Amino acid sequence: MRSALRRAISAVRWYVRELTDESAYDRYVAHVRKDHPEAPVPSRRTFERARSDRQEQDPRQGFRCC
Repeated sequence: MRSALRRAISAVRWYVRELTDESAYDRYVAHVRKDHPEAPVPSRRTFERARSDRQEQDPRQGFRCC
């Protein structure tokens, strides 16, 4: 019973992270470490800043209401 509940909670957590794109940084870090092992990995803050700047420059990247 606990195992099934734990799996269900894990699945919901995964779904919400994917839906909100919370896992984008994790995917990016995995990509950098795999394809560019000598390159420094930026902090999450730096990554999010660059991503939001890129979205604001190109309105097709994402919808921003404010």
